[in-house]
Amino acid sequence: MSWLKEVIGTEKPVIAMCHLQAMPGDPRYDAARGMGWVVEKAREDVRALQGGGVDAVMFSNEYSLPYLTKVKAETTAAMARVIGELRNEITIPYGVNVLWDPYASLDLAAATDALFIREIFTGVYASDFGLWNTNCGETARHKRELGADTVKLLYNIVPEAAAYLSQRNIADIARSTVFNGEPDALCVSGLTAGSATDESILKSVKEAVPETVVLVNTGCRAETIQKFLSIADGAVVGTTFKYQGKFENQVDQNRVSEFMAKVREIR
Repeated sequence: MSWLKEVIGTEKPVIAMCHLQAMPGDPRYDAARGMGWVVEKAREDVRALQGGGVDAVMFSNEYSLPYLTKVKAETTAAMARVIGELRNEITIPYGVNVLWDPYASLDLAAATDALFIREIFTGVYASDFGLWNTNCGETARHKRELGADTVKLLYNIVPEAAAYLSQRNIADIARSTVFNGEPDALCVSGLTAGSATDESILKSVKEAVPETVVLVNTGCRAETIQKFLSIADGAVVGTTFKYQGKFENQVDQNRVSEFMAKVREIR
């Protein structure tokens, strides 16, 4: 049995994304509506996700596009406000993801009692956000300094909008990442949020590290979730829960309920 059962409450869990609206400092921030509106939009999405029966929720600054690989303090502070205001309404396990900064994600997790974070912890990439480097050794030490020993680390090893500078294959990357970083889970993604994960890559990763939790990280839909969960140990789901399945929309509880009914049949 994996740690998923203990922390999230079920094997083959669905971790739903709560995409926060643009916040102070973000190019798309709506200063006229202010942070109160950001909080209310997040509240509506959390209620729809919980009402639809998801197993866990992960808060991310998805609308902070274009992302930074070292975020500014105002982003972490704004996310902490949102989660703090919603804390008494959250009835399921939750995690955080401050795109794309593992240090900030750990800071936010420590401040909000989040149970897990998802980030890019390892590798060097050519990306839409420039040359993207990481330092998993420093990140691990930062986690210890914060006293965040119980926070689970979900390593995204196929970053969205980026490519490894090395020529190593994904199975070798998965094996060495598990050996060197000791991740709690590996996440396998498509090109962008909502883009389908490559089934063959997902399978290669799981076969390479069978004892490690592997999550399908993007592009799950009601008609594909059975296939993905036959390979992966769980799924991170965002876009398909939105009205009309569009990234920019808010969560549609009916779509969530239909999706989770399918997952319960599978489980």
